[in-house]
Amino acid sequence: MPLFPIAQGIRCWLRCAAASALLACVVAQAAPVAVPDAQDWARLTPAERQARKAEIRRQLDQASPAERKAFRQQLRQQLRQQIEALTPAQRQALIQQTRKGWYNLSADERQRLIDERREQIEAMSPAERRELLRQRREMLRRLSPEERAALRDRLPPR
Repeated sequence: MPLFPIAQGIRCWLRCAAASALLACVVAQAAPVAVPDAQDWARLTPAERQARKAEIRRQLDQASPAERKAFRQQLRQQLRQQIEALTPAQRQALIQQTRKGWYNLSADERQRLIDERREQIEAMSPAERRELLRQRREMLRRLSPEERAALRDRLPPR
């Protein structure tokens, strides 16, 4: 007779543990993917950025389409606000710094990043591509004539 209450207690404990684990999984999946802070991101080493990027991608792969869309919108909004806050000189310095970082990459690494971006765009729905195009046109509209001319000069000939 004394074993019966112990068995009931163990079963109850197992049920509670299973319910807690299920709840944790549901909460983890329901949590939106957080957009990283730009200043924190800038302080990361390239290896840490790569690891964080892979983690964000993994979370986005598990997220719903609505959560992925919300993440993209929040990220673009954050970037837009940061770029708009820069003076033209600061923006130019950022462009040069980014370009310098790009050219410091090996040819294989540059090609890997190009292929990765191509795959991302090909994976987008037509509506997402149209939205991306609209946002790029909006960004170009905000640039100074000199900045637009500099971008045009960098385009490959058609």
